[in-house]
Amino acid sequence: MGVLAGYSVTEIRRGMQHGHPEMTVADLLGSPLPADLIKAASPQDIRIAWRAWLQMRVRIVDEYNRIPTRTQSALLTLMGDNYAEMFDQVLECPEAAWYLTANDDAGGGTYHVIEALRDRIDVVVAALNFNPRFLTHLLDRIEAGFRPDEVVPEQLVFSAAELDRLYAEVLAVEIPFEVRRRIEFFVSQFEFLDAAACTLEYKTKDTARLAGLDPHLLALDDTGRDRLADLGAQTHNGLSVRSLQTILVFAKALAYFRGTRIVAIEDVRHILPFVLVNRLAQDRDAPFFEVAGNAAYRADRVGWIRRLFELSCAQYDQQGLDADDPVVDLFAEFELGLDGITERQVRDRLVRIERTLSGWSTGRKLYGTVYDDIIALKYLHQRYTNYLAWLTHDPG
Repeated sequence: MGVLAGYSVTEIRRGMQHGHPEMTVADLLGSPLPADLIKAASPQDIRIAWRAWLQMRVRIVDEYNRIPTRTQSALLTLMGDNYAEMFDQVLECPEAAWYLTANDDAGGGTYHVIEALRDRIDVVVAALNFNPRFLTHLLDRIEAGFRPDEVVPEQLVFSAAELDRLYAEVLAVEIPFEVRRRIEFFVSQFEFLDAAACTLEYKTKDTARLAGLDPHLLALDDTGRDRLADLGAQTHNGLSVRSLQTILVFAKALAYFRGTRIVAIEDVRHILPFVLVNRLAQDRDAPFFEVAGNAAYRADRVGWIRRLFELSCAQYDQQGLDADDPVVDLFAEFELGLDGITERQVRDRLVRIERTLSGWSTGRKLYGTVYDDIIALKYLHQRYTNYLAWLTHDPG
C-alpha cells in the first residue's frame, strides 16, 4: 500500500516502526537535540529531531501489541489527532492511512492494548494459513528472488492529489435510506440492558461496565425475556460512535471499488465482520451458542457477526418496518421544520407520540431496538413541548 501511495520500497522500510518491549516515546516520535537540552532556558527553546515517518501518508507499525503501554498512549494521540508532542513542541502531521500488525497474544512478549487504541483500528483482518497447493509459486519466488513490492506497475501508483480525489469520490457514494435503517436496527440490538439501571436513559451495558458489574450476570436476573431471540444477549457491549463511522465509510468504499455509486445491503454484510471483530465482545455463555450448529461461532467470530446481521435483517423484515415504522413518519414530519406549525398541529403530534409509546408499554418486554426508538421519541416529545411552551407564551 505504501508503494501504491508513491513511496519507494526503501522509504517504506525505513519508515516502518517495529514494536518491541523497550520501545520508548523517543523511539516512536523523535529526540530532543542534545545541545539544546544543555543550552535551552525554557522547553520552547528545545528543538526536536522528529522522525521522518511522521510526515508520510502511509504509516506502518509492525507488532504494535509489543509496544509498552506508555508508548501506546503516544501512538494513540498520533493516530487520533495527527500531531506529536514533546518538550512543549508540537508537530502537525498529515492525514495518513495506518497499517498495524499484531502478534498472537498467546505467544508471549506482548502488552495489553489500551481500549482507546484498539477502537482507533478501523478494520481487523486475520491472516489465513498458506495453501500448500501454491507451493510451486512460493518456490519460484524464492529461486527468482521475486518481491511483489518491487514490481508494482507505475500505472497503479497514485499521486497525493489522486488519493485526495479518490477519498472524496468514496465519500460521495450514497447510502440509501432502506440500507441505513437496517444498519440502525442492527446497531440498536446490543447496548440495551434492562437490569443495569432504574432510569431509562442509563439502562445500558456501558452503565454496568462502568460500575464494575458483569452484564451477563445482570441479564440472568431479567426473567421473561427470550434470550435466544434477543441478539443483544450474545454480546457484553454495544458499539461506539467511531464504530458506526467506520461502518459507513468502509461500506461506501467497498461499494466504490465494486464499481457502484450506491451502497447495497451486501456491501454492509461483507464489511461488518471485519469492522466489528475486535469491537463486539462475545458472550460465549449466551443460549445462542448452545443451539445445534452454533457452537462453531464461538471461534469463528467473522461468521458470527455476519450471522448476527442476517438475523437482525430477518427480524427487521418480519416486523415489516419498511412499510410501517411510526418513528420514521414522526421524524419525517419533524425534519420539515417547525416554522408555521400551529398549536393544534403540535398537540396532535404530541398525542401521536404518546399513543405510540403507550402501545409499546402494554404487555411487552423491552428490547434494544424498541429502547432506542423510545429514547428518540422522548427527544421529539421534548422538542415539541418546548416549542409549544414558546408558542403559547404570553409576554404580558
